[in-house]
Amino acid sequence: MMKPSRPVGLIGYGVYVPRYRIAAKEIARIWTDGHGPVPVEAKSVPGPDEDTVTMSIEAARNALARAGIRAEQLGAVWIGSESHPYSVKPSGTIVSEALGTSPWISSGDWEFACKAGSEALTAGMAMVGSGMADYVMAIGADTAQSRPGDALEYTASAGAAALLVGPADQALATIDATVSFVTDTPDFFRRAERPYPSHGNRFTGEPAYFRTIQSAAKRLLDDLGRTPSDFTYAVFHQPNAKFPQAVAKRLGFSDAQIAPGLLSPQIGNTYSGAALSGLCATLDVAKPGDTIFVTSYGSGAGSDAYALTVTEALLERRERAPLAAAYLARSVFIDYAVYAKWVGKLVMG
Repeated sequence: MMKPSRPVGLIGYGVYVPRYRIAAKEIARIWTDGHGPVPVEAKSVPGPDEDTVTMSIEAARNALARAGIRAEQLGAVWIGSESHPYSVKPSGTIVSEALGTSPWISSGDWEFACKAGSEALTAGMAMVGSGMADYVMAIGADTAQSRPGDALEYTASAGAAALLVGPADQALATIDATVSFVTDTPDFFRRAERPYPSHGNRFTGEPAYFRTIQSAAKRLLDDLGRTPSDFTYAVFHQPNAKFPQAVAKRLGFSDAQIAPGLLSPQIGNTYSGAALSGLCATLDVAKPGDTIFVTSYGSGAGSDAYALTVTEALLERRERAPLAAAYLARSVFIDYAVYAKWVGKLVMG
């Protein structure tokens, strides 16, 4: 279990989800003639003028608004993603300048598939907890990436989540502790110069997702001397609707504790800020005194687990920026042809 010597917490948070959607049935219409079940109802799609950087900026602005601090006060801005727009040029510097930070700042990019955002969060905890900085912005963001016709095409969505880490006495939710668990499990990967990721189907559930999340979650519960019943909400990475429900049941969490997240049956939620977005959506409905258990997952494979406690500060700060539900409600559906054009699936020779 990792706990910083200086208590830390979240003083702000924010999400951004593009307004555009493609229905899972529309994807199935192209590749399966509409036959068979679909894992979600729809997924978010970036507009033609949106990418990891633009979405990160919007989510981070929401986090700053909730925190009530100036961008110049940030000591670091870190972007976790598997879809940075440049292979050699950081997303973090673009986001930092757009937010209006000082140039005297640590800024850069993180990678670890869908838990790249929580990697940045853990590092932010360490930086604030050590006293090296008072405030750190940790962001997880991605555009939709998937091979045409692949199962991942139904759920690999687009969005961003930003968590602003600061001293616990200013927090809207304290971070009590965290643990990390990693193994070399090749369930999902993309080699350099390849346009789409590949996944080893036989590894996806076991031993990848379930073993990894369960290991991190059980260790944190044991180290804290707590049980699932001690938490109001539980948030798990949401690659589909079934996996987070199944892993919650295995760990001993009830259906009532499974957090609203980003409502994975309604919208795809596979990206580097997935678990962080679920946490943000949970903070949208949580009450002071509520406890939240969060476990991220990144293919390759690893999980970060966190225990948080909501403070009185959440009630006033929550209304300073749009809630996750507001982004989900503004849906504009597109067909497969427009989707393929916008996300670059059509390559002209």
